[in-house]
Amino acid sequence: MGEVNDKLLATLIKRLGQLNEGLEKANIAEYIELFRHPRRLLYLNFMAGIFRGFGIAVGFTAVGAIFLYFLGKVAALNLPVIGHFVAEIARIVELELRHFPR
Repeated sequence: MGEVNDKLLATLIKRLGQLNEGLEKANIAEYIELFRHPRRLLYLNFMAGIFRGFGIAVGFTAVGAIFLYFLGKVAALNLPVIGHFVAEIARIVELELRHFPR
């Protein structure tokens, strides 16, 4: 019976060591430390949100500029369907601008 307990204890110690190594690799201690200091957690999340929003704005601007560039190139080719589409957008914009006094 003593031999079984010794084996069980050795296995348990070995598994605890593996668990400890796994937790250290996963940086769980740093994660728990964030929850102990909620102001730091709020600050980090706030900054992450600002940078995410800035990235979305820059990305959307770049993609929109590329889209408009290619739309202008396609409109210059005088393709019937695309040309009509661009003309319709220009007409809508012109009508909307007339409604706003200067």
